[in-house]
Amino acid sequence: MKVPHIKIKPPGPKAREIVERDQKYTAPAYGRVYPLVVKEGRGAVIEDVDGNLFLDFTAGIAVAATGHSHPQVVRAIEEQARKFLHFCGSDFYYEPMAGLAERLCRLAPGSFPKKVFLTNSGTETIEAAIKLARYSTRRTHLIAFLGAFHGRTLGSLSLTASRSSHRAHFGPLLPDVHHVPYGIEGVHALEDKLFRHEMRPDEVAAIVVEPIQGEGGYVVPPSDFLAKLREICERHGILLVVDEIQTGFGRTGKMFACEHWGVEPDILCVAKGIASGLPLGAMIARSDISSWTPGTHGSTFGGNPVACAAALATIELLENGLVQNAAEVGGYLKKRLSGLKAKHPVMSDVRGLGLMIGVELAKTDSARTPDSRLRDQVMRKAFEKGLLLLGCGESTIRFCPPLIVTKAEAATAVDIFAATLKELKQ
Repeated sequence: MKVPHIKIKPPGPKAREIVERDQKYTAPAYGRVYPLVVKEGRGAVIEDVDGNLFLDFTAGIAVAATGHSHPQVVRAIEEQARKFLHFCGSDFYYEPMAGLAERLCRLAPGSFPKKVFLTNSGTETIEAAIKLARYSTRRTHLIAFLGAFHGRTLGSLSLTASRSSHRAHFGPLLPDVHHVPYGIEGVHALEDKLFRHEMRPDEVAAIVVEPIQGEGGYVVPPSDFLAKLREICERHGILLVVDEIQTGFGRTGKMFACEHWGVEPDILCVAKGIASGLPLGAMIARSDISSWTPGTHGSTFGGNPVACAAALATIELLENGLVQNAAEVGGYLKKRLSGLKAKHPVMSDVRGLGLMIGVELAKTDSARTPDSRLRDQVMRKAFEKGLLLLGCGESTIRFCPPLIVTKAEAATAVDIFAATLKELKQ
């Protein structure tokens, strides 16, 4: 059957019933973007409860790297689940956890020895990195960037600066956290402002950075940005913490995005695509700074054996073709999207690497004002046509499909996106 295939305009009656029940009992903090009610997922296709088939270009927010329910990943999950579901890795040992830690140490950039701490999620990984950076350096100050998204728990939220609504009414947050602009302007701000007026560089524990900003708008920095941060860190004994929670595990056409610029972090934070949908994250740190003692940090569920098994299967698939597919299909997708700009002036920018591509929509005034209203209309109309998209930044639509996506599926997504803009007279 051709995908997308819309049998009944979504949300259909079954979807509406579940949405109403959900809204009655779940917390209003959840930021649902449109009324998709998932029944089943296979590869890059989602079926809703009313039988509609959608082409998924969200991958569960860049999580389903190997596609939905990849047979190899499901098989690894089933095999481990039959053995045991849980035995706390903070207190005891089991092979899937040891095996994954070894694999991650070999995968992560840098030829130096490394140590791994496994968590349940991206935000917990950032929390672990904050604690380790402060513990190992005995310094307190942290530097992050405007537009950054590092999580929603209080420590990671203190580093997050993509939207003020994320932080409103949750203060006081962590002290000694500073934000500078993302890009070369931020490098200058570190040297000329922060280190001159607010704190000495020998008081800074870490600089925390996304190699490509995710929630901030899929922003790709200048080519020398990360290298300049690396040089500043080395000069002042500051740890460089690279947040690859969204960019990691093949998303950008390399296993980790920082590899595009040849930068080796002191601490690498990963999650999302690590286990094809099971909750898992990892902080990978240089061995010489992983100096904390037993009991200093821990996690009941971090490194769950079933999640570790899924991660090992995921990594095998990534290494055996999916990272390369992300590079090839991502290049094709970006070229096709860029080709729409001439017909649709509201497309002010197409940017990204691999299968992490952002299309920014703006008004056609002289200032090219970001048009968040249009972005939301496009997402909703595309959903009704059978294409699942997500937003980020002020007015950016992100294209982040599973890494198994084909050029034919990418072409279909571009055609639906173009038809949506045309239908909205944009």
